[in-house]
Amino acid sequence: MSNKAVFLDRDGVINVDHAYVHKPEDFEFIAGVFAACRSFQQRGYRLIIVTNQSGIARGYYSEQQFAELTTWMKEQFLQHDVRIDEVYYCPHHPTKGIGDYRQQCGCRKPEPGMLQRGIAAFNLDPEHCVMVGDKHGDIQAAQRCGIGTKVLVRSGQKFDQKAQSDADYTCDALADVPALL
Repeated sequence: MSNKAVFLDRDGVINVDHAYVHKPEDFEFIAGVFAACRSFQQRGYRLIIVTNQSGIARGYYSEQQFAELTTWMKEQFLQHDVRIDEVYYCPHHPTKGIGDYRQQCGCRKPEPGMLQRGIAAFNLDPEHCVMVGDKHGDIQAAQRCGIGTKVLVRSGQKFDQKAQSDADYTCDALADVPALL
C-alpha cells in the first residue's frame, strides 16, 4: 500500500465555503476537484480530508448531520472514480463551543491532531505527503507534522503574506495542484 497521501481541507478546497455547510443542497464542488483527486490517486496518493467543523461546536448542526453529508460527499467522489480514504474532523471550538464542544483540543487546525491520526492509521511517510488548504492554520498543522509539500489555494479564505511564505506553493484552486507535484 502507498505510504503517501494528499491531505485536503474541505470548505474552500473541495467545496465552495458557504459557511457552515451541512446539507447536500448547499454543497457546491469547486470546479476541477474530481479530476485533481483522480490524478493524485493515479500517482499513488491516498486521499484524506481533514476539516475543522466549528458549526458542530456552535450548535448549528449535529455530528449526525455532518456524518450524513460526509457519506453523501464520498458517494459523489465514487461516482467520479475517486475514493476518499478517510475523513477526520474536529467538532470543537475553544471559545464559541457549547457544552463539551467548547474546548482547546489537539485536533483543531492549526493543531496537528487530525493529520497525525491519518499518518498513524495509514503508516504514511509525512515527507512524501501533501497538505492542500485555504488557511494559514492548514499550513501550520502540516508544518507541525513534517508534511513535505504544503499548498495554499485561493478558492477559499483570504490569507496573508505569512501564510503564503509558509506554504511551498500557492495556486488558484485544487485543480492546479497536480501540475505542481
